[in-house]
Amino acid sequence: MQRIIVIAASAGSLDPLKQIVSALPVPCSASVFIVLHVGPNQAVLPALLGVLTDLAVVHAEDDTPIEQGHVYVAPPGWHMRLETGRIRLDQGPKVNHVRPAADPLFISAAETYRERVVGIVLSGYGDDGTDGLLAIHESGGLALVQDLDEAKVPGMPYAALYGDHPDAFLTAEKIGERVAALCG
Repeated sequence: MQRIIVIAASAGSLDPLKQIVSALPVPCSASVFIVLHVGPNQAVLPALLGVLTDLAVVHAEDDTPIEQGHVYVAPPGWHMRLETGRIRLDQGPKVNHVRPAADPLFISAAETYRERVVGIVLSGYGDDGTDGLLAIHESGGLALVQDLDEAKVPGMPYAALYGDHPDAFLTAEKIGERVAALCG
């Protein structure tokens, strides 16, 4: 069964994202979804990550089918949610003071794909991803958090620690290895 990997990223997470994406095997049996707090004007993440892998790395588009071996990035200013087999985008209210936010993605993934979801919280300010990671964990999915000592901005990893009991705190390299093993 196809794995769904969801990643929350913010300040200090570009290098960890690069490590994780470059570790993805080709072919990859999973679909990867990334929310990076970039504000409404930056749209370069797919290009930055796309040079690191032979997998397709694209901005998500509303109502498109989810494909294995693709990395989908939430477009600036849009929340990304998952339905059975489809991506949905909306410009609803900010969540945790940001749009895109990880919690809408994580919660929708947990509700739809249950134990097939791997949730990852990386470096960043605030607590985005905490409620969603808890939903993933309670649905039988895997909850991973970047090592607190490695995270350049440990706010999101700390919030995840206090909001849930993640399955593991790992360095970005180890997260990449774990995700690669799940995708192979």
